[in-house]
Parts: sequence; C-alpha cells; structure tokens
Amino acid sequence: MRGVLTYSRNVFIPVTDVCRNRCGYCSFRRDRGRIIGRREAIDLLDRGASAGSSEALFSLGEAPWEVSGFAEILKGAGYDDLIGYLIELSELALERGLLPHTNAGLLSKEEMRRLMPYNASMGLMLETTAEVEAHRSSPGKRPLLRLAAMAAAGELKIPFTTGILVGIGETEADRLRSIDAIRRAHEAHGHIQEVIVQPFDPKPGTAMSGAPAPGPEILAETVRMARSILPPEVAVQVPPNLADPLLLAEAGADDLGGISSVTPDWINPERQWPTLMELKVRLPGFDLLERLPVYPRHIRLRWHGRKTWALVEELAGPDGLRRRARVEGPNRK
Repeated sequence: MRGVLTYSRNVFIPVTDVCRNRCGYCSFRRDRGRIIGRREAIDLLDRGASAGSSEALFSLGEAPWEVSGFAEILKGAGYDDLIGYLIELSELALERGLLPHTNAGLLSKEEMRRLMPYNASMGLMLETTAEVEAHRSSPGKRPLLRLAAMAAAGELKIPFTTGILVGIGETEADRLRSIDAIRRAHEAHGHIQEVIVQPFDPKPGTAMSGAPAPGPEILAETVRMARSILPPEVAVQVPPNLADPLLLAEAGADDLGGISSVTPDWINPERQWPTLMELKVRLPGFDLLERLPVYPRHIRLRWHGRKTWALVEELAGPDGLRRRARVEGPNRK
C-alpha cells in the first residue's frame, strides 16, 4: 500500500451566485443572480442523504447583501437575513443526517459566531497573499482581510478549511508565502484541518479565459511545498476533477476533498467529479477512506458546532473517520 487518501461525500448547495467580488477567473458569479429556494434546497438535501452523503456544502457569493438588488431577491424568497437563512438550511441538513460545511466567503467574526453551532466545519480560501490583477475588482480578496477572518475563525475554535489558487498571477515565492501564512495561523490557533492546492481553470467569458492553466509539475511542486511547510495534522487537499490525483498524491497530497454523486461542482460545473470507483482505478496502491467534514482531531476536541455533536457521534467510527467507509477496488481480495 502506497498510502492513504481521505475524502468526504457531499451534496453541493449553491445558496446564491450574487457576489460583491468580480474575480478575473470566476464564472460562478452572475450579474442577475438568484437565491436557492427552500423547496429546491430540501430536494437537493434529500437526494444527498439518499445517496449516502455525510456533508452538505453550502457555498455562496461573498457579502451578496452589498450588491444592489439582492435585498429584493432575498425578500422574494421570503427572507430578510441571509445568515438566518443559512442557519435554517443547516438545520434542514442536520435533520436529514447531513453535516453542514459553510463556505460563504469573507464573514465577520459575529457572523461566524452565529453560524458555528450549526456547522461541523467552515471554510475560506486564502487564494494568495499577493496583490494580483485578477482581484483588482474584488474588495473581499485583500489578503489581510482574509488572514484576519482566518484568525477570527481560530479564536472561535471553528474547524477550518482554506487553500491557495495556483496560476492566477502569483509567483512561486507568493505561493510559499501564502502557505507559510496559513501555517502561522494554524500554529496560533490549531484550527486548520486542510489546505487546498487548487489549480486555476480557465473559464469562457471571464477576464482570464485566455490565460494558461498551471502545468502538472507546477501543481506537484506546490503540493510538495505545502506538505513540507504544513504540520502533519493539516491535510493537503487536491481536487480530483481539476488535476491528476495520482501525480499529486505521489507528491504528498493526502486528501481529495468533497466528492458528490448528486450535484456538480458548481464552481467548476464543466469538470465532473470522478466516481469513487474511478478514483480507485486511477490511484492504484492508495487506500481511500471516507471522512466527515470535521476531521478526527477536531472531533476529539469537540470543536465542531454543538448542534452537530449528536450526528457526528452517530456517523464517526472509533478512529474519527466515517463508519464502514473503506472503498474496495475492483477484484480486491
């Protein structure tokens, strides 16, 4: 056996595509956005639960309330407080045996405090500590703001996912600085579960549609860098729908992130997630183990939101991974 790779099974709920940022690489944001309705969300959650998912990933544009017209969109859905709606969606997920993980972009400490009881974990991509042209029209992508939010999550003891984007105009030295900044945040608070090394993927209709994607060796070197800088308890995660998982696992990646058999990757909808059996074939010699959206270390510390405690206890085995979660490969004895 060459090693172990963990993953989670999720259902991806795109809460709203309204966003105050205008990143040069993003196709998720819409000028005329929408918000998911309660009935549509329930349908996706039910499908996720029926498919055996353990995680409900709630993803949305950053600070949509700052965008003109969003208040009317929210009111049209029957709500006047987006954080309150996220809490309601999280409660609906928990009722269906799904652990919420919210990635809402930059949030204030008080907004995180409101959400944390209902979430097994939360996330915010650092992306880069560099000032890049891709973020020129994105006020929420200022590195110091995102580092401050990461620190606030640590002060609240929220199990946290973050990561970097590779190929958006940063240099190798920038990537090193970004990973080292994450390391320092974790050393201060102990809350970082995983660091995603995510490649830029050109999207038609975006400002960076003609920019080159980073090559496989750049990604492998970045994974090696991350694994050498980060402490062992922090996983290095790579998205298997955007990069060669075998190359990056051999470079030191140890997690594949959330994979859904129910919903697309709404951030990269043209990049279909591989099935678990496809991953087993593509990763010979690696053991694939299913985890929850909160990692074993933070389960032991009981840092996951108190409303998730009972469900985590039900879903987690003695090792903190998901019960009965081993994926057997074809013809495996």
